[in-house]
Amino acid sequence: MDKKIANLYDAGNVDKAIHLLIEKINKHPKDIENYLQLSTYLIEQNAADQALELLEKARGLVKHPEDLTYNIAVCYYIQGDFAKSLALLNSIADDEETIYQKALIFMKLGQYQKALAYALTLKNQDERTLELIGDIWLSLGDFKSANQTYNKISEDQRNAKINFLLGLTLFDTDPDEAEKYFKLSKSQDPNYFAQAQKQYNAVAKLIRGKNGRN
Repeated sequence: MDKKIANLYDAGNVDKAIHLLIEKINKHPKDIENYLQLSTYLIEQNAADQALELLEKARGLVKHPEDLTYNIAVCYYIQGDFAKSLALLNSIADDEETIYQKALIFMKLGQYQKALAYALTLKNQDERTLELIGDIWLSLGDFKSANQTYNKISEDQRNAKINFLLGLTLFDTDPDEAEKYFKLSKSQDPNYFAQAQKQYNAVAKLIRGKNGRN
């Protein structure tokens, strides 16, 4: 990875960083690192189609095209082709990234137990992993385990989504505490909060009905 370009990208000079990587690829078309770095940035910038096109082109140029497999799998995942993504991930050795990605795919496929099995094997229990595990518990209907998992995420790292879901997990048992999380979520990102409210409205109605609340 080109650290100078990475620093530019991290500082918000996205276009400049991408332009410099394109120049490097044109000069050194067989250097795999430039393709990996550029495709990662394109994926992060919601340009998975462009990233996939770049990686497919790179496969015919670099010495070890198999090293592009993970990034290609991520592109297919973003495009919604989970079967293709999973097949590619199964063709390479498991590490933290591939296991995480497999857990994501199984969750998208509604295979929550399998997703959980993969996610719980991850050694690096960072915010991203805890969020995924919490989401899986929530999908399984285990609000208590979801709440416990989300609570492991430090307060300063909790975004509007995490705070909303913490509220949702408490909605049944402690509505007053749940309301605090909902308010916090709304203050962080009103647009997300409005969308999440609609998305989980059916769940909330079910819980209200169960408890005799309107």
